[in-house]
Amino acid sequence: MPDIHGSTVIGWDIGGAHLKAAWAVDGRLRDAVQVPCRLWQGMGELDAALTTVLDRLPADADHVVTMTGELVDLFDDRAQGVHALIDRMAAALPQGRLRVYAGRRGLLSPPEARGQVMDVASANWMATAAVVARCLPAALLIDMGSTTTDIVPVRDGAVVARGVTDHERMAVEELVYTGLTRTAVMAMERTALVAGERLPMMAEYFATSADLYRVLGRLDEAADQHPAADNGAKTVEASLRRLARMVGHDAGDYDPAVWRAMAADLTERQLRRIHDAACRVLSAGVPLLPIDAPVVGAGVGRAVVKEAAVRLGRPYREFCDVVGAPGQDWVASCAPAAAMALLG
Repeated sequence: MPDIHGSTVIGWDIGGAHLKAAWAVDGRLRDAVQVPCRLWQGMGELDAALTTVLDRLPADADHVVTMTGELVDLFDDRAQGVHALIDRMAAALPQGRLRVYAGRRGLLSPPEARGQVMDVASANWMATAAVVARCLPAALLIDMGSTTTDIVPVRDGAVVARGVTDHERMAVEELVYTGLTRTAVMAMERTALVAGERLPMMAEYFATSADLYRVLGRLDEAADQHPAADNGAKTVEASLRRLARMVGHDAGDYDPAVWRAMAADLTERQLRRIHDAACRVLSAGVPLLPIDAPVVGAGVGRAVVKEAAVRLGRPYREFCDVVGAPGQDWVASCAPAAAMALLG
């Protein structure tokens, strides 16, 4: 446990697949941590993740929490999920030292937050964007995580997103369901480029986006915290085998270079999807963002975001640099948790 003095705030982001925490002392970020939390398998997953993370955190701190985990199919609806997660966090943390982020309503006590379900649900993107807006007058925040990508415009020091709820944000492509590690390859495209042919892909959970980036040598293994689709090894050889299976082949049917080309084609199309969504978001603003407004990259997929910034013709800045935590990669990877620590 860190020996830290001063006023400490711990920010939490409870996702459906990971639990993230970051802490700030006297308004300066110190570090962040992410652990797997397969919440759809039961609340015991959150309990175990909380125990792991709390062992790494300062004991004397205030806590602020945001979430997206209310969406998992463990819960009947978002209200049940929000209530369950608030109650579990309130029970696990020191009494009276927890507040819950409710987007435009700000930070609420747990009882208040239970009555504002739609403002609490999936508001983590707004926390990140609000902190960026404090630091930069104009920017396009792109946070590419393991599962989803948030694209949020900031103008005149304010968040100017068109959508608020998940369905509103998906409709205007401010929320794109594609990520660095957990996206099923079958959900990315209908076809794959294999030895000069575009072959249909099987509608089977045989491989994930982590396999694509692994065979290309572009994956930080620390970002891939969940089992592979087949619960197999996380090696290049195993990833090649999983990708080949997507098109009804065995890995040995072709030279590995063919499967690498397949992976390169699919990641290129993922990048185009993010780029095209960003173009749509940028085109919707009145007035438009200044041409020199940077793309701020966050999430474990920041390297992909940096490529998108180049295609958009905009400068690129890392979230951790923007918020005064240069070089702290996990702060950038856990941006909503870091934002909560600053907002608290």
